[in-house]
Amino acid sequence: MDYLGIGVLIIGIVFAIVSIFLIKTLNNLANVLKGVDRTVEKLPDQLDGVMSQTTDVLHTSNDTLADVNEKIKALSPLFYMVGDIGESSRKLTSSLVDVTKSMKQNTSTGETKVKERDVSGLYGAVALGYYLTQKRKALKEAAAAGKTS
Repeated sequence: MDYLGIGVLIIGIVFAIVSIFLIKTLNNLANVLKGVDRTVEKLPDQLDGVMSQTTDVLHTSNDTLADVNEKIKALSPLFYMVGDIGESSRKLTSSLVDVTKSMKQNTSTGETKVKERDVSGLYGAVALGYYLTQKRKALKEAAAAGKTS
């Protein structure tokens, strides 16, 4: 045999070995594709199950939301009453603050008068009480005059 025949023989042997490796690789790939095919065949049934469960969850959520809305409607008057009570207490508190400020101003005015006249002790306390009584009477008369107008 000459060199050309030996070269062709070596190329043939290498080609046969490569073919064997390719056959094994292609068989493994075919097995993988068969597994993928089996998985894909199951997929529509699984998706149907997931979709039906999702639909059930949505229906349950809608029912729960409707129930919560009904309960909130039932509680709304209570919230309105609490708001009205809060508003009433705020008005009462603000009027008490106004009265307190007025009394504080009246007291400071009376204190100033006691200091101007340089009265102290029991006589000063009596004078301050008399002054506050006169001031309260004047406020009541002003309030009565304001109501009749």
